[in-house]
Amino acid sequence: MAAVMPASIEPLQPPQRLLMGPGPSNPHPRVLEAMARPMVGHLDPYFLGVMDETMRMLRHLYGTENHHTIPMSGTGTSGLETIVLNLLEPGDEAIVGVIGYFGQRLHEMAQRAGAVVRTIEAPYGEVIPPERFEQELERRPAKLVALVHAETSTGAVQPVAPVAEIARRHGALIAIDCVTSLGGVPVDIDAWGIDAAGSCSQKCIGAPPGLGPVTFGPRAMEAVRGRKKPPPTWYLDLNLLFRYWGEEGTAKQRAFHHTAPVSSIYAFREALRLIMEEGLEARWARHAAAHERFAAGVTRMGLSFFTPAAHRLPMLNVIAIPDGVDDARVRRAMLDRGIEMAGGFGPLQGKTWRVGLMGTNADPERIDRFLETLDEVLRGEGWRD
Repeated sequence: MAAVMPASIEPLQPPQRLLMGPGPSNPHPRVLEAMARPMVGHLDPYFLGVMDETMRMLRHLYGTENHHTIPMSGTGTSGLETIVLNLLEPGDEAIVGVIGYFGQRLHEMAQRAGAVVRTIEAPYGEVIPPERFEQELERRPAKLVALVHAETSTGAVQPVAPVAEIARRHGALIAIDCVTSLGGVPVDIDAWGIDAAGSCSQKCIGAPPGLGPVTFGPRAMEAVRGRKKPPPTWYLDLNLLFRYWGEEGTAKQRAFHHTAPVSSIYAFREALRLIMEEGLEARWARHAAAHERFAAGVTRMGLSFFTPAAHRLPMLNVIAIPDGVDDARVRRAMLDRGIEMAGGFGPLQGKTWRVGLMGTNADPERIDRFLETLDEVLRGEGWRD
């Protein structure tokens, strides 16, 4: 029996929110306007040109000359699974650095790829000293070392350049999750010696969610082409994908792989165009200044950060919830006032708030609005007299 439909269905009227959680952030109006541009086919010559422009700008953002740099049709998680499932085969050795929830996720992805996975862990809020990777690789080699650059669950930034140097010296590939960092702090793939990296569209880049930008260097692509068997995924198979996105130096003829999300790539291209107009150095400086303003306000309110200052992310701020304050009640009260922030993950659930200062929201007026509202809510809860 068919479901009973209501007599009428109202048009969408989403509330206006200031999105100060860990993502998505509020897109710039130009990004939303781009998404509404006329639809063309995913093999239309115009759209193939859009794809090429998007690849060029994404390479600049990643700090790389890697040809194999594209937004995957899927969220940031799809980009990370693209890395893991293409680089690892059953029985391969992998080392995963875990400093929070998203490192644990990389570990599980590698296990599901059939790899023999070893972890190097640090307590939540801390980072892993690079020499621990050296010690583990000396103990037993690995094909891949993977770690999270900016851990969204704890607000910590993991140094990756020294780990990359160690991995390459020991003959291992190095892959990073820069879902939260790309577009907000320097990410310099070629200078750091990174073989593969994955991010997302909706945080510091400032586009709607739904794309997973990735980049693969020559060593990574050599491993992809040298696999014994195709990867256990058709949709994320890089050898198939680049018949559509185009291989370097080949004819412009493209082969169908999947129907690309045309409107989402329009929006992503416009978000990249805004980044190019602002300039990378200026954008990184804006995010750093936003964090300084936010940190000063948090301190004035008598709150404290969970993450030690030495490795604190500027765009994802993790605040320790004061004793006696109800996490859910405060977040609900903030949402009632039009502002979203997020709670903690796993062992930090109920103990921390996560506040994103990403893209257009790395802005003094928006930061001040957030701080004033949080102060008002905490006073209402009886914590701030």
